Amino acid sequence: MAIDGVGSRTSYIGSTILNMKSQLDDLSQQLATGKISSTYAGQGVNRGLAVGLRAQVSALDAYADTSLNIKTRINVANLSLQGLVSLGTQVKTAANGSSIALSNNGQTSGQVSAQSAFANAIELLNTRSGDRYLFSGRATDTPPTATAGEILYGSDDGTRAGLTQVIAERKTADLGASGMGRLNVSGAGVSPITLAEDAAPSVFGLKLSSVSSTLTGATVTGPTGSPAGISVNLNGNVPNEGDKITVTFDLPDGTNEKVSLTATTKSPPQAGEFLIGADAATTSDNLQAALQSGVKTLANTALVAASAVAASNGFFGSPPMRVDTSSLPLDSATALVAGTPGNTISWYTGEVAQSATDTARGTAIGRIDQSVTVQYGARANEDAFRTELQNIAVYAAVTTSATDPNANGQITALSQRVALNMSPQQGAQTIQDIQADFAGAQTAMKAASDRQAQVKTMTQTMLDSIEGVSPEETATKILALQTSLSASYQTTSMLYKLSLTNYI
Repeated sequence: MAIDGVGSRTSYIGSTILNMKSQLDDLSQQLATGKISSTYAGQGVNRGLAVGLRAQVSALDAYADTSLNIKTRINVANLSLQGLVSLGTQVKTAANGSSIALSNNGQTSGQVSAQSAFANAIELLNTRSGDRYLFSGRATDTPPTATAGEILYGSDDGTRAGLTQVIAERKTADLGASGMGRLNVSGAGVSPITLAEDAAPSVFGLKLSSVSSTLTGATVTGPTGSPAGISVNLNGNVPNEGDKITVTFDLPDGTNEKVSLTATTKSPPQAGEFLIGADAATTSDNLQAALQSGVKTLANTALVAASAVAASNGFFGSPPMRVDTSSLPLDSATALVAGTPGNTISWYTGEVAQSATDTARGTAIGRIDQSVTVQYGARANEDAFRTELQNIAVYAAVTTSATDPNANGQITALSQRVALNMSPQQGAQTIQDIQADFAGAQTAMKAASDRQAQVKTMTQTMLDSIEGVSPEETATKILALQTSLSASYQTTSMLYKLSLTNYI
């Protein structure tokens, strides 16, 4: 009887052991990774679906990262906006209730605090999130404004004017050489009294708007002519006590003021009165003197304040506007001219809108879902920011002297204008409007994030059912394989030890 060797009989057992060893390695890897396979090929017939699901999860993760970045930037921007709102409230409160007592530098305590407020406002607008300036539009690597010092006082070398110089130039142009607000008063005795602007066309000085009179027997005409003027002729009559004439003026900042004069027999007359004389000629002279005094006081109080506000409005425009002195001295100028980068500080240095439809919010757009985008850009030259800056700046920049008899009138008129201009204006953009825009973007992101979280959970569950394994089931299979493998090892060992002697 022939006896076969163990080699041919055990080769099948050996290959079976290797196969079980490979299965055990695969199961061990599955237990360690929680995945059915490290390759898509090992995922079976659903591997195509797994690829699509994995791409969907990756896209949702990318949207989540985008939302997180945008949320961070908006949160930082909102801190700046809230700071600007607070600064605006502080300056407005100071302008409304500040003492008009002047310090040694020619400013009130409210104006001194406005200087700090302006510097803080500039810093807030120059806020960065990471390496991105938030208020420069698309020019994210460029600061949106010049420094507070440059804006107020010009360049260090004196070649480029700041706001204080522009205000001083405009003040001279608005007051004129005589300090009468570019108006001339003439007429004496029985001649008609005339009050006329000194040049036409001209953007400077007081502009005659209207005149009204209850002067008995007088003829009052105007404003007519070019330059515009008014005429008051008593026609040889003496006004009655209490008769009044009122002249209304338009000021450079768009406001208007009145000079009202009332006839009186009390000597000396008070401010806003003129003395009725013994005859019409004397009374006319008294009226002329009172009118000239009233106009000069108005020019050196309200006009000075309005001139500063107008200068600030022009300086914070694009381009900055200043007095044109190309052919005339300041007190005879008649027009404004655009400042150049070589002679005037440009306060805004960020991206400029390319068209009326190029909105500030549209300068930064993030896709937070397949069909959802949010806009969260901002420019420091938006109306809300510019209005606050130019009003804080003019309040901080104007100085006067305690020895000036009109100092209180100037500061009072300036404070009133700053407080009014910093109050919400009908139809004008406010910082709260910008905050509302950002809040809308945040709401959209939250809605998208909540929706994506639900979708990701369902997608991940489906993906795990394809790619994942059950730890319990895998552990059970490993134990079964280990038992089988152990038995196979023992059987193989016994076969290899088998000999003819042992067999017999």
